[in-house]
Amino acid sequence: MLNLEASSKELVTGDPSEVQSLMQLMEEKINELLDSRSVINRINCKINFWGNLDLLAEPVRLAAQKLMASTAGSTGLVLSVCMPYNSTSEIVNAVNEVCAERREMLQREHASDSNGQAANNSVHSEISVADLDRHMYSAGCPDPDIVIRTSGETRLSNFLLWQTTFSHLQNPGPLWPEFSFKHLVWAILKYQRAYPYLEQNRNVAKKQL
Repeated sequence: MLNLEASSKELVTGDPSEVQSLMQLMEEKINELLDSRSVINRINCKINFWGNLDLLAEPVRLAAQKLMASTAGSTGLVLSVCMPYNSTSEIVNAVNEVCAERREMLQREHASDSNGQAANNSVHSEISVADLDRHMYSAGCPDPDIVIRTSGETRLSNFLLWQTTFSHLQNPGPLWPEFSFKHLVWAILKYQRAYPYLEQNRNVAKKQL
């Protein structure tokens, strides 16, 4: 899984001319992908857009939704474009969706009880990790094994906070355009060295859930 990010904050508070240029660029690139669907389908690539798509200009949002729908059945490589995205909003959105789900279940049980049908009392008040996982933008995708933040930055900057608990965080010095295959191989080798420790912590956490 490869994640690409564009912050929702940039789209809301950024300079209007810069936001407009970014929207035009996104629409152009998404339409290029739509024109190349035969190539995308041949490599069996699924494309996701994670974030609050309502913040996008309508042409960009419609193009993104069309691209996701056209690749939804692919089972190979997954390209997740985080745009417009921030982790805080993702978590709040997941909590709101779980709460709405519970309210709907309670209303159905109340209606069944009013109609003289026995309620099954299956609605629990507690919200579990699994409940939130189901409503994250990343639902259905594995958590990332490696998170690479180029240019030496050590902050996650509100990116995938929920999903990176057991990821190997790396902050190589080269800027993104300079990040080469050599750097990628080195990142994988460092991850392999850290894997036993990460897997041990992951297994411990599973037992505590």
